[in-house]
Amino acid sequence: MYFNTLKKRGTVPRLKGVICLSRKTRVWFPGAMYHITSRGNRRSAIFFDDGDRKKYLRLLEETRERYPFLLHSYCLMDNHIHLLLETLTTPPGDIMKMLHSLYAIYFNKRHDLNGHVFQDRYKASLIDSPKYFLEASRYIHLNPLRAGLVEHPLDYKWSSFPAFVTSAKDPHVITEKILSHVPEPRRKNYFNYVIGGLSPN
Repeated sequence: MYFNTLKKRGTVPRLKGVICLSRKTRVWFPGAMYHITSRGNRRSAIFFDDGDRKKYLRLLEETRERYPFLLHSYCLMDNHIHLLLETLTTPPGDIMKMLHSLYAIYFNKRHDLNGHVFQDRYKASLIDSPKYFLEASRYIHLNPLRAGLVEHPLDYKWSSFPAFVTSAKDPHVITEKILSHVPEPRRKNYFNYVIGGLSPN
């Protein structure tokens, strides 16, 4: 109120070295796709065990019932998540707000904790080309390997990678759109691409 009063009078003081920043509006349109990441507060763990990860995926489906979306890849790490998410009629902010609010309530109650579970605002990189779409999926699926958790991406059970390269079914993810960007045999070539042996056109 004080600032607005000064502004009307034309006497707003100049604060040396202070820059006023507003939160940048995310680009969104129906059908927009994003590589979404979110970390635990102060990089703390957001999953203590498999029970937490199962609950997160159940809440993801609960959120999807209210705000339909398509999930093309995912990986749940100890202290952060990766989602390759395609919106339909709802901006990603509404989706992530519901999902992470529900999960934070569950997590704090189950583990007798208080405070923020996730650090700051989630990050969302807009997917603007088929090449980036494929690269984001590979990055997500290689995350456990880069973190030294497994020796092979197939060894990590909280990733969508097995659904792309084996007969395993994953109810949370659709594989068709990503696989459509690699030549036949699609599963084998996507496997080679993720491992590093394929450079798609």
